[in-house]
Amino acid sequence: MAASHIFKVLFVNQGKVYEIYARKVSHGSLFGFIEVEELVFGERSSVVVDPAEEKIKAEFTGVNRTYLPMHSVLRIDEVKKQGVSKISALEGTNIAQFPVPLYTPGGDSNARK
Repeated sequence: MAASHIFKVLFVNQGKVYEIYARKVSHGSLFGFIEVEELVFGERSSVVVDPAEEKIKAEFTGVNRTYLPMHSVLRIDEVKKQGVSKISALEGTNIAQFPVPLYTPGGDSNARK
């Protein structure tokens, strides 16, 4: 019997760290993007509602598949259990990552010696 895979994806968006859970993660068909499908949110039957999880669930309502820019992904983990999806503040916001091109047209033939 095949085990069910759950992936925890952490990425940065507009100065905040998003933590989401999904069943499928791949390199995707768009160059430079990570494809995340089948987002999973807490399907608890309890009366207690987590406002942080409700906020992120509302943001992704109706989304079948999302493409995340490769440079915004912090980490992808395969986990045994689903946790709580959340949005948190990015610490150390006074430091920005320098944009690095993933692809340079022409390859090494244009390199100067």
